[in-house]
Amino acid sequence: MGQESQHGHGTASGEQVPAGRRVNAPADTGTATPTLNSIARALGVSRQTVSNVLNSPERVAEPTRSAVRGEIERVGYRPSAAARQLRTRRSRLLGFRMQDTTDGINGSILDRLLHALTARAHECGYALLVFAADGEAAEIAAYEDLRATNALDGFLLTSTNHGDRRADWLLEHDIPFVCFGRPWGRIDAATTRDHDWIDIDGRAGTDAATRLLAEDGARRIGFMGWPEGSGAGDDRFDGYVTAMEDLGHVPDLVDRVEDSFENGQGAAERLVAAGADALVCVSDSLALGAIARMRALGRHDVMDRVVGFDDTPIARAVGISSVDQPVEQAARRMVDLLIHRIEHPGASPASDPTDLLTPVVHRRRAT
Repeated sequence: MGQESQHGHGTASGEQVPAGRRVNAPADTGTATPTLNSIARALGVSRQTVSNVLNSPERVAEPTRSAVRGEIERVGYRPSAAARQLRTRRSRLLGFRMQDTTDGINGSILDRLLHALTARAHECGYALLVFAADGEAAEIAAYEDLRATNALDGFLLTSTNHGDRRADWLLEHDIPFVCFGRPWGRIDAATTRDHDWIDIDGRAGTDAATRLLAEDGARRIGFMGWPEGSGAGDDRFDGYVTAMEDLGHVPDLVDRVEDSFENGQGAAERLVAAGADALVCVSDSLALGAIARMRALGRHDVMDRVVGFDDTPIARAVGISSVDQPVEQAARRMVDLLIHRIEHPGASPASDPTDLLTPVVHRRRAT
């Protein structure tokens, strides 16, 4: 780094802002659009120094760096996106497939995720290109097409599953990506380092929900889950089993169904008929169905002991207890990690590229 001197302020290359130069002097007269050259002339430094402040600020020493940034802000200079793309060979576009939703309840999680991903990408100077695909094979085909036609820099994946081939394809083609969800069924998800992922600790969420119901006096706690083979669903089921066994209860009241309001109604009625006095649900869709059926049956004792998962807007409106996922935090970490992989290939990230975030349970009374 350059050193300050009595004559001016140094840059990493030794260049200095001349002493006595009015940093706030107009870069140009008239209303001409500011350029790197006009900013450099106003400060008495080279065009390369201004470029370094924009693209490699670590190469410019203080206070020259601050002086250049101040002038850039003062004149309202905006770098040319087209020129930057030509220079860096990056589009600053991140691909994201919008998944189909099974109902209007749990789809809100993907809405939250998409909004948070978009906001964080914008903060970092990137944008999301959202696309649709009918299934895994179509999504992989879209990766290839989008890379060829739009030169996307990387992809953000959701809804990871057992035998997921998307990660294999992206790894094979050396394309940066980050998953929202663990690599279920590939290898030990707790220790894998073959690709980057961020996930919510669903096991911790249902464990906490089960213990909360036990503190409320429940003893025969039932579990309403998805069919076996769902990575996230199995993880949430494991949390219920762990808590029940630790509490000295038998985790034998289990009903696993496809995710829907109607299935939640049926599963809740069956579990209560079998003796359940509380219900932990793998989703808010199932929980909402359970609440509706308990109300119809007059089982208000159980209705107040139902916990869903996702803390969707409808769960908050109706007053259903639910496990809240830190989706916004996950989105920020996903974007930051992906951009790091794009801009610093081969360099280790500052944080663990496999990260489990802890959810929290919000206790409410159903209305």
